[in-house]
Amino acid sequence: MRHGTLGRMGFTGFPDEAFVFYEGLEADNSKTYFTRHRHLYDDAVRAPMLALTDELAGEFGPAQLFRPYRDVRFAKDKSPYKTHQGAFVDRLPGIGLYFQIDADGLFAAGGLYSQAPDQIARYRAAVDADLTGAPLQAVVAALSAAGYAVEGERLKTRPRGFADDHPRIDLLRHKSLYAGRRFEPEPWVHTAEVAGRVRECWRAFEPLVDWLCAHVRGSELSRR
Repeated sequence: MRHGTLGRMGFTGFPDEAFVFYEGLEADNSKTYFTRHRHLYDDAVRAPMLALTDELAGEFGPAQLFRPYRDVRFAKDKSPYKTHQGAFVDRLPGIGLYFQIDADGLFAAGGLYSQAPDQIARYRAAVDADLTGAPLQAVVAALSAAGYAVEGERLKTRPRGFADDHPRIDLLRHKSLYAGRRFEPEPWVHTAEVAGRVRECWRAFEPLVDWLCAHVRGSELSRR
């Protein structure tokens, strides 16, 4: 097997063991499995992720690594562990750059991941106005043309107060909005090339993140 960075040193890629770990966790999402294979999580997943985010921090800022444990208090699914490891560069609450590794490969994204009611109101007002909505439409079109998936939670119908023939009705339906690209676990994921590919994606996502920070901003409501 190829080996990536073990320990907090320079990033050299993700080893095969990272994907094997998550394949096993998908099959047996239990404390017994996680405890028995904790060394794989620490050495093959967490350590390379820390090395990668350290390498990218100079340009994009520090990233927060999410905990591997799921919050199951109000969930029907009581599986205790996440079947992926994510990291988030937080520009404003819910707005920023994201990276993930799981059994299927890697995923880089950037945008808005959750909105409080006041953020949704500001988002729709900005999309509605030609002065601010047209630039977002251009950013999204450029990302799509470059091969990035533009995704997010969307209403099935138009939001209240907007016409069906609004020139940006598709954007108005979004409750969250982000662009992303998934990479399958090809040989290059075991090398330092990962950092370059994530860097390329995040640079492409910066105009979307900047628009969201300028026009949606963080929530001004108290959040639980």
